[in-house]
Amino acid sequence: MDTLSSSQRFLNACWQKPVDRTPVWFMRQAGRYMSEYRAIRANHTLLEICAQPELAAQVTLQPVTRLGVDAAILFADILLPLIPMGIQLEFTAGEGPVIHNPIQSRADVDALRPVEPRETLAHVLMAIRIVRKELDGKTALIGFAGAPFTLASYLIEGGSSRNLLKTKRMMYTNPQSWHQLMEKLAQVIPDYLTAQVEAGAQAVQLFDSWIGTLTPDDYREYVLPYSKSIFAALQKTRVPMIHFGTGTAALLPLMKEAGGNVMGVDWQTPLDWAWELIDHHGSVQGNLDPVALFAPEAELEKRVKRVLHQADGRLGHIFNLGHGILPDTPVDQVKRVVDLVHQWTHRPIE
Repeated sequence: MDTLSSSQRFLNACWQKPVDRTPVWFMRQAGRYMSEYRAIRANHTLLEICAQPELAAQVTLQPVTRLGVDAAILFADILLPLIPMGIQLEFTAGEGPVIHNPIQSRADVDALRPVEPRETLAHVLMAIRIVRKELDGKTALIGFAGAPFTLASYLIEGGSSRNLLKTKRMMYTNPQSWHQLMEKLAQVIPDYLTAQVEAGAQAVQLFDSWIGTLTPDDYREYVLPYSKSIFAALQKTRVPMIHFGTGTAALLPLMKEAGGNVMGVDWQTPLDWAWELIDHHGSVQGNLDPVALFAPEAELEKRVKRVLHQADGRLGHIFNLGHGILPDTPVDQVKRVVDLVHQWTHRPIE
């Protein structure tokens, strides 16, 4: 019999406190790989789901019911705060997000509007309140936002990009506009995340999904001050703060300097090496390769064991993937990972 609720298990691990077993949740745990989600998407666009609190809450709760994870993460999108800033956002089939008025000049940066999240993003906050009520304290709820660099990259590129050519070109050739853009984003994000905590989010994650394209020197000059200001502003919320990016092996010490008491580790970086790189200061989250969920049972078990072995039973490990669940991932495999981690890490709390 478990000593802790799923919620307390997750929150304890965030603070490096004892747990009765390693908590598990997955990035993109609500989404296209689940039939329940596909049924809703058959009648609604992604933005329509996000705009309707009851639907967003329903999707958020689907993996909690189906998988038995220790934390729910709000179903939303990192680009939502850009809409009230004046950005024309569309999600197109097969292409992902498209921004129809990308940032190309100083005038475009100047035109971005300030955001009052409690008004213009009230639907997101209402979804949080609904989910918290449904979870009834049994499972933790994570809120999130995109980090300034990743949001700026979407704004400048107009969508996804492999090499971030336009983004880096602005950084290098028009640093004044770059810093002004990052400053505007760094004002919106902490206010948005604080509003999520006020609505009921018990932890927050800052997604810097594209940060791995930068060198450490560029990160320190063009990104670090802004991410650091966000985490500093969030200290007053007193909730766990998770800092995540991909391709970040060379950036982890700088990201830790920026802030966050839980460091997300991508699947390309050994978990034990990453934890040692930040001197075991804070918790770590990760880091199974998302593609491992397609592997045969024996291979999947081997890879789950490897992550747990690298965590070595230390206080402060949250099991997750090294990025989000991929479309077409077998749901049974995801559920199996939850069960295996809980089974293999069960221990009494002294």
